[in-house]
Amino acid sequence: MQKKAKMVIDKDFKISEIDKRIYGSFIEHLGRAVYGGIYQPDHMSADENGFRKDVLELVKELDVPIIRYPGGNFVSNFFWEDSVGPVAERPKRLELAWRSLETNEIGLNEFSKWTKAVGAEVMMAVNLGTRGISDACNLLEYCNHTGGTKYSDLRIKHGVKTPHKIKTWCLGNEMDGPWQIGHKTQEEYGRLALETGKAMKLIDPDIELVSCGSSNTAMPTFPEWEASTLDHTYEVADFVSLHQYYGNRFNDTSNFLAQSVDMEHFIKTVTATCDYIKAKKRSKKTMNLSFDEWNVWFHSNSDDENIMKNDPWQKAPALLEDMYNFEDALLVGLMLIVLMKHSDRVKMACLAQLVNVIAPIMTEENGPAWKQTIYYPYLHASKYGRGIALEPVISSPKHDTIDFTDVADIESIAVYNEEKDEVTIFAVNRNLKEDIELTCDVRSFGDFKIIEHIVLEHEDMKIVNSAKGEAVTPKCVNRSELVDGIITSALGKASWNVIRLGKNK
Repeated sequence: MQKKAKMVIDKDFKISEIDKRIYGSFIEHLGRAVYGGIYQPDHMSADENGFRKDVLELVKELDVPIIRYPGGNFVSNFFWEDSVGPVAERPKRLELAWRSLETNEIGLNEFSKWTKAVGAEVMMAVNLGTRGISDACNLLEYCNHTGGTKYSDLRIKHGVKTPHKIKTWCLGNEMDGPWQIGHKTQEEYGRLALETGKAMKLIDPDIELVSCGSSNTAMPTFPEWEASTLDHTYEVADFVSLHQYYGNRFNDTSNFLAQSVDMEHFIKTVTATCDYIKAKKRSKKTMNLSFDEWNVWFHSNSDDENIMKNDPWQKAPALLEDMYNFEDALLVGLMLIVLMKHSDRVKMACLAQLVNVIAPIMTEENGPAWKQTIYYPYLHASKYGRGIALEPVISSPKHDTIDFTDVADIESIAVYNEEKDEVTIFAVNRNLKEDIELTCDVRSFGDFKIIEHIVLEHEDMKIVNSAKGEAVTPKCVNRSELVDGIITSALGKASWNVIRLGKNK
């Protein structure tokens, strides 16, 4: 007997308006993300600024709203002054986080120009590892102040008359991690972030600040880190950050695909901690979440350690270049669904990263740019996941894995775009052996029709895309029908599904 699942979505079951910034990404001065990634002046596709146009077009297709920069671990020993001014006069530096050589050929002003070209905003991080309050204030003045002061006039001297007006700023990066240059205790970071944030908002009261949360759920200080640091930063910060990566190190696909359950637990725990501090402080302010690093990451770890240990101080070595397979795309889809389900509190998120480094887009040095498997669920979510997230009422078969119990076979969310009068249902069938029939009650939307049913699926869970060809690509299928307000859909085993509905005209 075929397994069945049921779902009800109603236009009144509103979770939240989705902030488009949950489809953000991240570019760090790490590996080939910048040099050989977005920037390669000797490439056949390079524009007048040295940026690869093939990469630029793939990023534009994703419609990435915000991009975190310049790190990451890199930022904790970043001297921003070295990255501006005449390129020929910029010093080379030993980059300590990834033991590479940073030439500073691409810096703040060049990156800002690139983000404008792809239609994105910058989420800027300040160095609270080896530096502190004054340097963060100087950088903000350089970026956002109109003119007539030391650092704003320096920007103008560098050929950038109009301020960058960067709105969103990260107060350091992963400061709970002992791997971080300038690692801080909870008390040390909380005090420094508070005083830095206070000073920065005196310069520009309109900016948004992100306080560092835990680097992952396995940190021994989680969630005490959030409670302790937010005790300091709650009133000055606008967001607290979350970082989490998952991997299938033990080759257990069923358990791997259940890890989005852990991601949801992470969000709920941080939300509860924020609300505890709100109650403790008798505050009227609600702290929102910035999940500004998330992805699958485990394929490249051993190679990275060898390069950094035995062959350091290279310019743009090939680091963190995970080759993503089909099952990775399924988990990325599941993680995107989790972000949408919690859009009432998660207002920003960054798929880490964007090009070459644990990325949906890869490049060949003397060849093309191409799409990894994870590119497609990210594309679909960014393209069709704009609007109001609707609380799905789901009844699904369940299964257990080594680490998780009662894992739903069907994970789903619906998004209502009022402007276009369209509904998109995102659904993953993580049952590896059986197709499942999903019936969905959409009667509250009236006379709708199915626009299309997009599927990403493959028999081989380990299949990858490459520069030579893409084995994993989405396709439109005829597997959904809508009769009297009830959709009946066949969700193939181990599949990512995007079911789009629109007004029947």
